Amino acid sequence: MVAAPPDLLRDVDEILPGVVADRRFLHQHPELALQEYETSRFIVDRLTQLGFDEVRTGIANTGVVGILRGGQPGKTVALRADMDALPIDEENEVEYKSTVSGVMHACGHDAHVSMLLGAARLLTERKADLPGTVMFIFQPGEEGAGGAKKMVEAGIFNDPKPDAVFGLHIWQDTPSGVVEVMDTVAMSGIDAFQVTITGKGGHGAQPHTTIDPIVVGASIVNALHTIVSRSFDPVLPGVVTLGTFHAGQASNVIPATASFSGTVRFVQPEQAAVARERFESLVLGIAASFGATAEIAYFNGTPATINTPAMAQVVRETGIALFGEDRVIEGKMKGPSEDFSEFMQLVPGCYFFVGSRNESKGYIWGHHHPKFDIDEDAMATGVSMLAGTAMRYLETQR
Repeated sequence: MVAAPPDLLRDVDEILPGVVADRRFLHQHPELALQEYETSRFIVDRLTQLGFDEVRTGIANTGVVGILRGGQPGKTVALRADMDALPIDEENEVEYKSTVSGVMHACGHDAHVSMLLGAARLLTERKADLPGTVMFIFQPGEEGAGGAKKMVEAGIFNDPKPDAVFGLHIWQDTPSGVVEVMDTVAMSGIDAFQVTITGKGGHGAQPHTTIDPIVVGASIVNALHTIVSRSFDPVLPGVVTLGTFHAGQASNVIPATASFSGTVRFVQPEQAAVARERFESLVLGIAASFGATAEIAYFNGTPATINTPAMAQVVRETGIALFGEDRVIEGKMKGPSEDFSEFMQLVPGCYFFVGSRNESKGYIWGHHHPKFDIDEDAMATGVSMLAGTAMRYLETQR
């Protein structure tokens, strides 16, 4: 039989200093999406040292997959961690501060990699008793680069194809060590857009001789917010966000062009389809009504991360068995998006959250903030949940 939860927690406590050391090394050496070469080598070295049966490299450029085959026959379960950092200058003054100018692990991916490596160590030690196979996925390019889809297209689920997939995210809005599980929608889906309005430039004192693209763009921006309020089912979450608007270089000149970009968030595919149709209609129609033209680039992002209820129950039962009911809560859907959803388009799974907020220690800054940092004690919870969930799933699928 696989070790009982108390044995697992004891072993996690023993290896936690090494997990923290790995996290701090990765935090000091962040790499942007699809450029995680040193991170990939670090992971391969760790898996090789553990004596993994198979380590696949160079997937979607820098991705790594480790295969651990248990000593008994059974199902295959996949565990995933993302690797990439963000283009942010770190403002923390800590001994493990980023050494790379303009690049920082500001979302917790350094912790995700370290926790999954910790789980790999624990499961390797239990290899003889594992009833099945564990696939460890170290994914590049989660931050808007489509790394999960690239790995899927590269065939990582072809041999072996997992029967279930699990992943987690350190979450700074939740108290340290608390496990959040959702039965259905965990995170929103996302599409993105970029629009260029072309009008007619001229003197700021003679607007009647121009077609002002700023006025056109402003009218469009206001109208785009009606997509959610008037085209989405009001019981379904959604949001349109404009992140950039650029036009002109002088206060007394009406420019010839203006451009803006943003995102659309949704939970159901039909919302995404409605949003795109309404978006194109509004942009082109309003531009034409002013005598301007609009060029649209609309990008399909990732679908919503929607958990399989049965897999969410595996995670929930694991958390309760390890930490008790007080440490496991029913989470609410998160507004940001996650391309872990690409894996769950193919196999059932669950994406859950481990709290990392600790106000008494000063770990209060949110994800993507230049002062983001985590309570590293929470990593014990993450390692335990990853290893424990894999073991529970394989045991219950005998």
